[in-house]
Amino acid sequence: MEAQDKKSRLKEEIRASILDAAFTLAKENGWEAVSMRKIATMIAHTAPVIYDYFQNKEAIMRELARAGFRLLATATTAAQQEQEQPEQQLQSMWMAYLHFAQTEKEYYQLMFGMGIPLSADNSSSPEIDIFAGLVQDVIRQTANGEIISTEEIARRYFLQWSVVHGLIGLGRIYKENTDAFNERVVLDMLRQTATVASAA
Repeated sequence: MEAQDKKSRLKEEIRASILDAAFTLAKENGWEAVSMRKIATMIAHTAPVIYDYFQNKEAIMRELARAGFRLLATATTAAQQEQEQPEQQLQSMWMAYLHFAQTEKEYYQLMFGMGIPLSADNSSSPEIDIFAGLVQDVIRQTANGEIISTEEIARRYFLQWSVVHGLIGLGRIYKENTDAFNERVVLDMLRQTATVASAA
């Protein structure tokens, strides 16, 4: 039993080292520079060993994208807990999202396929559902007792998400966009979506 546990731990350690090596390579030279051969060299193994754990480079990237969504959920949960009122929670969560995209750009690129010449369809990942659920729960609370449909909550969520994701994309072009500017846009967006929702 002890030998089996040791073998399992070794496999987990090698798997983790593969993911760490891939991420390190991406931070140093971009995702295009990541290859199975370079990962193998970095962890002092041969390339065939890597294929025992991951089918290809895309599989490694998908696993790292899932890790990114988990980190994002942790960051937005922490931001929510800093505020008491749902409206402030929502603003804080979207600002945490912006901060995550800026400070963890390699993860964000993987999560949403930004500038990566590989398929990055993570829409079926359960991790993205966790993040969506966190935000939509707070959106439901901002209704102040008004009963709104699941469809309406999802619409507000995607509208807000689109604006914030758009800010991130535009921020890669318009470098002068400051945190204060982004916070102003997020606040305006939340006010506008609340106004449109109440008028609908």
